[in-house]
Amino acid sequence: MDELLIAPTATVEDLAGRKGFDENFLGQRVPLPGLADVDTVLLPYTHFSVLMRLDKRLAAVTGLGIHGAKLMDLDRTGINWRLDPRLREDQQTGERVYVRNDIDRGHLVRRASAIWGETRAEAAQANADTFYYTNAAPQAAKFNQGLELWLGLEAYLLEHAADNRRRLVVFTGPIFSETDPVYRGVDIPLGFFRVAVFIHEGELAATGYVVDQTPQLAELPDVPRPEAIDSGATDEAPPLGPFRTFQAPIRDIAELTGLNLDQLIEVDRMPIAATLGRAKVGSTWRELGTLEDLDLDFDPED
Repeated sequence: MDELLIAPTATVEDLAGRKGFDENFLGQRVPLPGLADVDTVLLPYTHFSVLMRLDKRLAAVTGLGIHGAKLMDLDRTGINWRLDPRLREDQQTGERVYVRNDIDRGHLVRRASAIWGETRAEAAQANADTFYYTNAAPQAAKFNQGLELWLGLEAYLLEHAADNRRRLVVFTGPIFSETDPVYRGVDIPLGFFRVAVFIHEGELAATGYVVDQTPQLAELPDVPRPEAIDSGATDEAPPLGPFRTFQAPIRDIAELTGLNLDQLIEVDRMPIAATLGRAKVGSTWRELGTLEDLDLDFDPED
């Protein structure tokens, strides 16, 4: 397999010509969600874009179009994580947060989902683009079944729920809160969201998910977003706990993140989403142990 050698540093010219997330990827316009009243910068890459939240030095949301019929299998040999040269170093979270601890560089846009194209060169470029720090967020390094389920949702929906030539749009990002611990000057998000958007029987459809990595979840089984650890600034790595994955109404994700998800709230395929009313955020989340636990108002095997 060919190696794609990428230097640890990059130049603006290295990223020239990137088109980013295609809001018409599904044949219906689905724009990248915006975030009001926060200083953001939109960064286009190959097949995806990152809306960077400068106050957090992490992404607010990433948007990826996945073309299932054109996916390729490439490894990451020779590709290093590097800063995006289109931002100042103090506007992004680099290697300093991830060294000498159990915190991993968690891909927001999954590498395997972005590697597709008309040519091998296009797929290889997308592969390399997922290794900019702007596409990473701090996550616990010790993965368990919960995170494996989280990562498998995209593949599951792409295979079973998305038609329109097997295309899928995925929005992913952190869920910031006042309880997030500060580590080496960066707020460590304890939650992450994912919204999958696809065409079902000719109509736009979407489903939402949340993963939580707080350490107190075993003690508070009925609270999807528990109060977390002390948020005081410290150089000691926060004790990120076991992952738990939930299916959640997209309305709740919008309220937790501040992102404009109005279009997708209207097409949420989680049955309870149509009857939420003023239900408290988190009160209707469905914990997932396996993909069979998904609660959808259509049969994904159809």
